[in-house]
Amino acid sequence: MRCLLSIAVLLLSCAALQVAGAYDYKAVLQKSLLFYEAQRSGKLPSNQKVKWRHDSALHDKGQKGEDLTGGYYDAGDYVKFGFPMAYTTTVLAWTVIDHASAYQKAGVLAEAREAVKWATDYFIKCHVSEFEFYGQVGQGQVDHNEWTQPEDMTEARPAYKITASAPGSDLAAETAAAFAASYLVFKSVDANYAKKLLVHAEQLMKFATTYKGKYSDSIADAKSFYASSGYVDELVWGAAWLYRATNNKEYLTIAEQNYNSVMYNDGFGWDNKKSGADAVLYKITKEAKYKQRLEAYCDYQIKSAKKTPKGLIFLGEWGSLRNNANFLFICSEAANTGINTASYRAVVKKQIGYFLGDTGFSYVIGYGSKYPKYAHHRSSSCPDHPAKCGWDFFNSNTPNHHVLEGALVGGPGANDDYTDTRKDAQHNEVACDYNAAFQGVIANLVEYD
Repeated sequence: MRCLLSIAVLLLSCAALQVAGAYDYKAVLQKSLLFYEAQRSGKLPSNQKVKWRHDSALHDKGQKGEDLTGGYYDAGDYVKFGFPMAYTTTVLAWTVIDHASAYQKAGVLAEAREAVKWATDYFIKCHVSEFEFYGQVGQGQVDHNEWTQPEDMTEARPAYKITASAPGSDLAAETAAAFAASYLVFKSVDANYAKKLLVHAEQLMKFATTYKGKYSDSIADAKSFYASSGYVDELVWGAAWLYRATNNKEYLTIAEQNYNSVMYNDGFGWDNKKSGADAVLYKITKEAKYKQRLEAYCDYQIKSAKKTPKGLIFLGEWGSLRNNANFLFICSEAANTGINTASYRAVVKKQIGYFLGDTGFSYVIGYGSKYPKYAHHRSSSCPDHPAKCGWDFFNSNTPNHHVLEGALVGGPGANDDYTDTRKDAQHNEVACDYNAAFQGVIANLVEYD
């Protein structure tokens, strides 16, 4: 009887350890920032930690010769798509503003700020005049026709912009949000830089509201890759961030005037900012309507959304873990404002366990003992420069040459099905927007775990 009791106690202790979380969230946070280093375009800094990357795309220019070097490559490719890059930047800045203590605990607060600044430095270059903003460098299909290192690119990289006659309210407002959130990141550490960011934020918000239209109607090449479904949610989102940054009621008015037309379009991601705006606006105003929508969104996904057999809340086949992380981040932020705090946090922690290894496999490259070795990602897959890569390598059984530390792959299908292969972009590609909200969830877990 005593032996049986001891075994039972041991099993309970193991179970308790599992429930408490056997994952090093600080390490995951550190690695996610390394992924963003690996995505850098342009001339790399002397403190670059990801040493297998080198300077690239040093001749990116605007239509009048403007310097457009820098920024982030979007995913496994080398196009600089401004719309998802701006969304990524807004979310990264949000995580740094509200979870600086998590980054401090992980010893990477400076690196987090650098990740934000790498994007905002580029956006400043792209904003060449009040009503002119470059929203893309590179051609989608031309870029996708090659499988090589960024250092070896030879194709033309045209730049595309929005203007008063070819507007993009969604792109302008999302970039305004990125600038406004980044202003809050740097306000206390580099006041002069912060002021510059706020000037760009306010000009771009004016651009978004003065000349209305979808950016992907003006930048046609983006349509096949990041077509916008509409710009009103970005107007609400951009105005919410500017209101948080400035406390200027004019921005709250813009948000409120546009809110009714997107009120029930819950969701969060590069193309839908509605639930993110709810979270930001509720934090600032404490108005019941934003709380109600946040709660409705989180409760529906938790209670009614499809789940895989192993328990992943499944919100779409392409980038399933990205979709899940976007939802988890919003519900983490809702929990932080007192909305169903304990229950939401429990769901978040359980879901993130799926990402990090509860099924025996980690979907974060470089974390855990089993993780993807064949991610659909050109620069990490190719051998060291100046060795050549190409489609023969893409189709080979050789694992990627470099470990893309911290990158979240797309994730499994609806039945937990997943094959680690470069040939499956739907489930095994990585992208800047995939890691953004995921990193925010991890920052939350570092704080409250």
